Amino acid sequence: MTQTYSSFELIVIDDSSTDESVEVVEAAAQADPRVKLIRMTKNAGAPAAPRNAGIAAARGEWVAFLDADDVWHPRKLELQIETLRACGALMCSTQMKDFRDGDPIVFEPPPVPLPISRVTLAQQLLKYRTPTSSIVANREFMRRHLFNEDPSYKAREDTDCFIRVHEDMPFSIKIVHPLVFYRQQASQISRNKWKMVGRHLAMLKKYRLKSGKDLGAMAYVYTFTHFFVSIYLRLVRRML
Repeated sequence: MTQTYSSFELIVIDDSSTDESVEVVEAAAQADPRVKLIRMTKNAGAPAAPRNAGIAAARGEWVAFLDADDVWHPRKLELQIETLRACGALMCSTQMKDFRDGDPIVFEPPPVPLPISRVTLAQQLLKYRTPTSSIVANREFMRRHLFNEDPSYKAREDTDCFIRVHEDMPFSIKIVHPLVFYRQQASQISRNKWKMVGRHLAMLKKYRLKSGKDLGAMAYVYTFTHFFVSIYLRLVRRML
């Protein structure tokens, strides 16, 4: 709630939590009318269904996603909304920086002018470039491109979604500065790299372009390029 951009609604999706999250959110909702709590009837087992529920409930022009483990820069929404309006784009992402529990989170001042790049379908296939917690996208556009709730897409539902998104528009824009901090934990499924390689390849092998064609042998190429670059970005630079 520390965002410099204050014209927003905060929709919290409770996916059958077992801690005191509901009580905390209910108290926040009583104190701030911008806060809304949606409780899932059962645990979805993956992020797709809760994210889709949030998209369905959203009333604003734009939707943004924030996973429970991640932290936003205080100026994230302000800078992205300004950039989206200036560029006339449908989606904006930012760089993401990794941290672990105990690491200090330093919100570095964004450079002026703000560095902006474009993300195309080809780039997205070669390497996933749009961290979900960094996304701000047009609400109606996202309602046409929901996350796949099939359990086989678990941990790749965001990759599949934003490949489809980029196939349906010329490009998205990306702020080349970390406005999201991603908490790394040993329990996260994304830490099991071999499992992720298999899930990524399976997702790409099932992907069908708008023309109806599959990716064929390029599914293997894109899986290799994705994880080869990821090793450098996540293990060396600790940034995406």
